[in-house]
Amino acid sequence: MKDVLINLLYIASAILFIFGIKWLGHADTARRGNRISSVGMLLAVIATLLYGGLDWKLVAGGILLGSVIGLIMAKRVQMTGMPELVALFNGFGGLASLLVGAAEYHKLHHGGAESYLSALAAQTGVTVPLAFAAVAIALTVLVGGVTFTGSVVAWAKLSEKMSGRPMVFTGQKAINLVLLAASLGGAVALGMQPVAPWAVGLVIGLVVISLLIGVLMTLPIGGGDMPVVISLLNSLSGVAAALAGFIILNNVLVVAGCLVGASGIILTLIMCKAMNRSIGNVLFGGFGAAGGKQKASTGEMKAASVEDAYYVLEAARSVVIIPGYGMAVAQAQHAVKELSAMLENNGAEVRFAIHPVAGRMPGHMNVLLAEADVPYEQLQEMEPVNAIMPSVDVAIVIGANDVVNPAALDDPASPIYGMPIIHAHEARAIYCLKRGKGTGFSGLENALFYHPNTRMLYGDAKATVTSLAAEFGK
Repeated sequence: MKDVLINLLYIASAILFIFGIKWLGHADTARRGNRISSVGMLLAVIATLLYGGLDWKLVAGGILLGSVIGLIMAKRVQMTGMPELVALFNGFGGLASLLVGAAEYHKLHHGGAESYLSALAAQTGVTVPLAFAAVAIALTVLVGGVTFTGSVVAWAKLSEKMSGRPMVFTGQKAINLVLLAASLGGAVALGMQPVAPWAVGLVIGLVVISLLIGVLMTLPIGGGDMPVVISLLNSLSGVAAALAGFIILNNVLVVAGCLVGASGIILTLIMCKAMNRSIGNVLFGGFGAAGGKQKASTGEMKAASVEDAYYVLEAARSVVIIPGYGMAVAQAQHAVKELSAMLENNGAEVRFAIHPVAGRMPGHMNVLLAEADVPYEQLQEMEPVNAIMPSVDVAIVIGANDVVNPAALDDPASPIYGMPIIHAHEARAIYCLKRGKGTGFSGLENALFYHPNTRMLYGDAKATVTSLAAEFGK
């Protein structure tokens, strides 16, 4: 009877995960999807605890400690810090899988293979070959370790605790290939001799190699590719969880891990398509390493005042707002919402153009604008906006750089050449809000700033947008 109840709870949990991920794909249902997924996880935890044989004090202590840490992080994090938080959560998921793999191997090696397999069969009712269990452990350690250190490096780059530019050195790709071959060879060797005296050292070596691969894989990736990296690491954290589920023969962990892994890789492919690049080019191309070799922009960056911009916006009947990470840094989303309302009251049609890789994580701009209660129907993707951009009176670029850079269209020497962009340069007037005259996070100069129809509004984006809204209120 208990086994039937556990399986029913697992099935219910998996169904809730599926619906949760589906609803997370739309801004108007995302909160519901998050709640449903949380309920699914609660059911999965309850079902797992029903197996018995656990130290309830350790379980309760772990739940309490994790809940407190999660609550503090969720309360303290600013919206600008969401990409870093997501990167850390991906890393923690990978680390958890690595620890599960290490713990299972400890039981296998020190308790004996026969005893380990018998205990597993008694708990789950499934008998597995020893080689399968050993290889699953090795792969869990490998993927979990890569996810952990890769996510930590991504967090450091996103939080600017280390340079966001690609870090490359001679022979880096060869070293990565050697480490990858060594790790796969080690997994095969462990599957053949999982309880040999030298196998413990092999597992320790696999842990070290996996951690090293994660670092070396992420270092050469530039800041402009961080949204793709975040989604890829999210996928890897799901794969690691699924592999951990194979080790302990937990159905819901396999299902949940596969859902996260599949959705993460689909999102990664979508974002790579939006950048007109392959995953291999993102991981091994060293995007931005050649920054500054594109052709120099001609002309000059022309500054404008808030009053000048107001007179142009006051006459505009079609306005497109293009947000980027600068809006997140300035926490200007509420001020932008207020300005859009002012423009609509003045008779203008306002749209928000969202590039798939705007910001520093997938959906970053959607999250910020949803927080400010911007109507979902005003958020438009790149293709429909580009179709009407020549008829747009004013394009307002708030802290975006690469996603509106015309060099992607006409400069073969640019690292982003061929990347689909929002055609802000086709609008009749362009206002770019920027803190200073420096390059963006990826280190590339933006040719849009030198366009004849572009005017620069320097300063804090929130203060600038607030001042523009105030002009409409006079």
